[in-house]
Amino acid sequence: MNAESSSLAELTRSLAARAELGLKREIQLAANVFGRQTKSAWFPSNEPIENGDDAAALPCADGYTLFAAEGMRADFVAADPWFAGFSSVMVNINDIAAMGGRPWAIVDVLFHGSGASERVLEGMAEASAAFGVPIVGGHTTPVLGPTMLAVSVLGKAKRIISGAAARPGQTLLAAIDLKGSFRGPGSFNAATTASGRELRAQLAVLPELAEAGLVPAGKDISMAGLCGTLLMMNELSGVGSILDLARVPSPPGVDRARWLTAFPSFGFILAAEPSAVSSICARFDSVGVACAAVGEVTPGTKLELCLGDERAVYWDLEESALTGFGAGVK
Repeated sequence: MNAESSSLAELTRSLAARAELGLKREIQLAANVFGRQTKSAWFPSNEPIENGDDAAALPCADGYTLFAAEGMRADFVAADPWFAGFSSVMVNINDIAAMGGRPWAIVDVLFHGSGASERVLEGMAEASAAFGVPIVGGHTTPVLGPTMLAVSVLGKAKRIISGAAARPGQTLLAAIDLKGSFRGPGSFNAATTASGRELRAQLAVLPELAEAGLVPAGKDISMAGLCGTLLMMNELSGVGSILDLARVPSPPGVDRARWLTAFPSFGFILAAEPSAVSSICARFDSVGVACAAVGEVTPGTKLELCLGDERAVYWDLEESALTGFGAGVK
């Protein structure tokens, strides 16, 4: 579908019907079992650990230890093993940055099957070197069938950015590195052509903004695309939002529908006070990342998309949950 020539209502229906968004609903399996909050007698603080965010934020004496994990789909590993390995490191590091943290160390679990496992490990090694985050251990075992990969990462944060901290009246911002190209149908890759220095400078912006108190809420744009990721933040925070599609930073010549469903190598949806917007945009601009105010956080349960004079409801969380990790769920 050419989004430029279709109505906003048609585009909205197409976006909300995506299979990748449906996969996020499978998270309800975990939400139903574990609930929204976890507490442990092992931590010195009574502060609950919030499930459903990009990384687990474990309270400690000097802030938070962050812990995240990602699994790579077997079909992705088989189709592009080197990039799957690179991406396994990259997406975990982005999850730490999305929480206002700095990545510390990585471990992996590789089920070595019929795929090109050496190429997977080579991709991981190159990403580790580029981002400056060591792979310190893991587990490798041979299996029958396809090669499968999962990676986890530790990080540290002095002050966190949380998907549960969006509040009505805040401005939504999209920060995306546009200096790339599509690799496969959905991945927008701006990472493998950048220098390690550039990658590390971009990632450093998120913890710096968190520590300055400029960005309280945000998420890493995932396979759910920009709209789906924003919906997950709405659900965690118990809010609604309005997203202006015309204001979303995008590469020249890319179809709007494809761009809104893209999984960018560096892309974040953030919520901040209106007074902080210019400072946030300037900080991203200094490292070559496009950042713009793209909407607002509203009361209620609806994510609405607008384009020119048109407006359409993308999702109403009162009618249907997405991940199940909604505000108020214990």
